[in-house]
Amino acid sequence: MSAMEYSGPERRRRPGEDRTRILIVDDHVLFRVGIAQILSKENDLEVVGEAEDARTAMEAALETSPNVILMDLSLPAPGGIETTQRIKRELPSVLIIVLAAQEDEDALFDAIKAGAAAFILKDISPDDLINVIRRVSNGEYLINDTVFAKPSVASRVLKEFRELAIYGQDAQPIFAPLSPREVQILDNIAQGMTNKQVAYTLTISEQTVKNHMSSILRKLSVNDRTQAVVYAMRQGWIKMPDD
Repeated sequence: MSAMEYSGPERRRRPGEDRTRILIVDDHVLFRVGIAQILSKENDLEVVGEAEDARTAMEAALETSPNVILMDLSLPAPGGIETTQRIKRELPSVLIIVLAAQEDEDALFDAIKAGAAAFILKDISPDDLINVIRRVSNGEYLINDTVFAKPSVASRVLKEFRELAIYGQDAQPIFAPLSPREVQILDNIAQGMTNKQVAYTLTISEQTVKNHMSSILRKLSVNDRTQAVVYAMRQGWIKMPDD
């Protein structure tokens, strides 16, 4: 199937319905069709296109303006990670969920650097996939919790934070547009905490942490909390993670 408009199962859109627009990128047509059929049953989700390689993925993303992209990690060269990077450069607001055939810490590390919002396995259940799509479309970056649940990957991510912070030492500090609470939240996240752990530490609700993170991303014009932490450390607003 070309990268043009989606021709799979269709559902009549209800008046006033605000659907999450989804692009499926995978080189296996049966996999794409299967996911499309599953998602077509949900009133709040709409598959707007399919793509089978990096070229058609970029074309489809530009043509259909999806909210969420399901990206196959093992896409033909240049691969799912590089395709994710290319799309994020052109469409920074699009949310990309990387799907992998098996656990791969190197790929997980690369996915978070590429700006993916989530990293999941292809054997995920239909209900769980739908839940992930909805959570991501609501602004959650599930990849962070995945990363920090794996100590070896978290260590690599935090090491990269430190290196980026060092590279940015020559930059002149500017006034932080963040509130003291927002800086405090970013500082805790830089230490590898999940939203739940930050909430517990600061004695606030997890939803409050999420609300603050949405404000932080908006103020700093970044796409995820990883970028927010790196930016804040470059400006000297927060300290580098401890070893």
